[in-house]
Amino acid sequence: MKIGDMKNKNMAELTQELHALLKEQFNLRMQRSLSEAPKTHLFRRVKRDIARIKTLLNSKKREDNNG
Repeated sequence: MKIGDMKNKNMAELTQELHALLKEQFNLRMQRSLSEAPKTHLFRRVKRDIARIKTLLNSKKREDNNG
């Protein structure tokens, strides 16, 4: 997911996206524990997308508090 696409979303949409990514991350961890050999590049992609969304949520919260 691109950061430009995420910046255009509001807080509710970002929160929904975050929950979906957290579920996906959980599912990937379960696949790994069951030895289903998931694609390892997905772990990194999901982890980075979660970090991007959390960063955007925090910056939007700060903007709302400042004015």
